[in-house]
Amino acid sequence: MPAIATQRLQPVLSVFWRDESLSVRGESVAGRLYVPADVPEDAGLVLHLHGGHFNSGSLAEGQAVATALTEAGAVVFSLSYPLAPGLRFPDTLEGIYVALEALARGRARWTARKAPVYVAGEEAGGNLAAALAMMARDRGGPALAGQILLSPMLDACLATASLREVQAGPVGCRWADGWADYLGTPERAAHPYAAPLQATRLTGLPPALLISAQDDPMRDEAAQYATRLHKAGVTVRHVELDATTHWPQAYAEAPKEGSCLCATRGAIAAFYALTAPP
Repeated sequence: MPAIATQRLQPVLSVFWRDESLSVRGESVAGRLYVPADVPEDAGLVLHLHGGHFNSGSLAEGQAVATALTEAGAVVFSLSYPLAPGLRFPDTLEGIYVALEALARGRARWTARKAPVYVAGEEAGGNLAAALAMMARDRGGPALAGQILLSPMLDACLATASLREVQAGPVGCRWADGWADYLGTPERAAHPYAAPLQATRLTGLPPALLISAQDDPMRDEAAQYATRLHKAGVTVRHVELDATTHWPQAYAEAPKEGSCLCATRGAIAAFYALTAPP
């Protein structure tokens, strides 16, 4: 495994990070690289997609989740992807997929040459990660060891009980507005890459870890997707934390003792162990 020059990195807990760029088809794409203080020999490489509602979110707001993914034992590249409505489905997703291909090809820059590759994301980033897993399956790669979805936005209908509890759906709702900005037109919601919960073919997807909480507006989508993946023969781990965790606002908070991100770190580490190549 190549050495990583940590003297130029900025420490966050037991993790170092630095602004990093990824060369994608000759163009430089911005992101942040997160590295554990002690890099495991078998560390995987995670493409992380920050949270928000497709039209919001940033690398800075994704730092807490990226840190948790790293502290669990992986090297993490958090991608700065374009927000809606500046770029919409499917163009947003196509651009991220090309970045995933570039990251997988160049993984020896940060980890072992054959290190396992994961996709991960929270909220809208969880949607994008789930869609990337489908695209990688359908297009023959890159081979993914797993997908880590935290409170993923998977259904544009906003019809679950957990979303109705927070009165999601009317004009001015952050989830409804985010979906509208991302899709542009309602018929795009029928595409499985746009709303993975509505996909009719889930076989052949990589193992999945879905994380939510009892006070999480996305908990029903996460639970339903976990059930559907399991029925399709996909290896699934579903973690639903007890309330009160202040999800999804807690994603913007640094992991600390007793916080929900601290609690999920063990589940993520166990998922890495479960999906690591022999």
